[in-house]
Amino acid sequence: MDTLIEKKKGLKRKHIPYIIAGLLLTLAAGWLFFGNQTRRVRVDRSTLNIQPVVKGLFNDYMRVNGQVLPIRTVQLSAMEGGMVAEKIVEEGATVEQGEVIVRLTNPMLNLSILDSEAQLAEKQNFLRNTLLDMEQNGLSLKKDQLQFDIEVGRQKRRFEQYERLYGEKLVSREEYLQAKEEYELILNKRDIVVESRKQDFIYRNVQVRQLEESLDNMQRNLVLVRQRGEDLNVKAPVSGQLGLLDVEIGQSISAGTRIGQINVLSDFKVEASIDEHYIDRVREGLNAIFERQDKNYALRVRKVYPEVRDKQFKTDFVFEGERPDNIRTGQTYYINLQLGQPVDAVLIPRGAFYQSTGGQWIFVITPDGKKAVRRNVQIKRQNPMYYEVISGLEPGEEVVISSYERFADAGELILKN
Repeated sequence: MDTLIEKKKGLKRKHIPYIIAGLLLTLAAGWLFFGNQTRRVRVDRSTLNIQPVVKGLFNDYMRVNGQVLPIRTVQLSAMEGGMVAEKIVEEGATVEQGEVIVRLTNPMLNLSILDSEAQLAEKQNFLRNTLLDMEQNGLSLKKDQLQFDIEVGRQKRRFEQYERLYGEKLVSREEYLQAKEEYELILNKRDIVVESRKQDFIYRNVQVRQLEESLDNMQRNLVLVRQRGEDLNVKAPVSGQLGLLDVEIGQSISAGTRIGQINVLSDFKVEASIDEHYIDRVREGLNAIFERQDKNYALRVRKVYPEVRDKQFKTDFVFEGERPDNIRTGQTYYINLQLGQPVDAVLIPRGAFYQSTGGQWIFVITPDGKKAVRRNVQIKRQNPMYYEVISGLEPGEEVVISSYERFADAGELILKN
């Protein structure tokens, strides 16, 4: 009878590698989670920027760089194509509306204008001849009606005479009936002529009106054709300063080509590019200020462009009240844009630590001043001077706001005096 051999329980040699690997993973995880928090670094206190946590008024604003631009820029384009014959005005000059800036030449256009004028003259003559023929036709119908009126009178007298003679038995019945038929025939002919004249009068009035309208249209077309020749003179659409003129003598320009721009200098605006992070907070009507020559000037957001390029969006500011003296296109202003109302808050000065921590933690000086320990914080908003802290710090504490690049993985700093 076979004997059942019971398997031995317990650790076997093949399990040892798995156990060692698990221990190593546990140690690595422990170092990742706790090693950073316990690593101590000795740091010279004088190399750190230590600032107090304060309770104060947080002014919700941001600083942007803005460039002065004309309030409006009008593009200058060639309405007709041609070759540049003369540049009358140079860049930077002040021009008045309607002033000629560039003269173009186009021989083919000149020939086209002459051909159009010749065609128009021919059609005008044709229309005048048509009107004359219609007038003569109307006079002819009037003459026919007059002749029939006279003939109707004659036939009427003859018929009445034969009617009396027939009543006295002096003419035959046949002669009487012939006179009656001839009178009725000429009477009907006259009615036909009268009706034809009426219809001709109506038709002629319609035709004359249509021909006159056609002639007016052709005359207006001639004005437009001649205007094309005048459009070879590129004129200023508005008064202002010629800021750009990209043409040279002899250059061929196509119709509709942009050749320059005119800056309307009746006022100025300031254009700024702002980080896309603020696109939901910047809106029309927000106030801003900037300082120039020891004086503050007020601005207002006039337009926020929705398009984001290179992680920035454009914003236009206009002046509210006084403008700086000697303001010039292209000047740069450093603008403080007010995003919200000031509020009481816990504040810490801005510093390089934010690049390492993202505002999620900071080194706090212990009460004895000998160490700085890592502490989690929550930062909400920032302006060019301060961060607004909503949790993790109390007024009166001191924090390290300089760069953490040398000890970003440390959990505690030992301060050396």
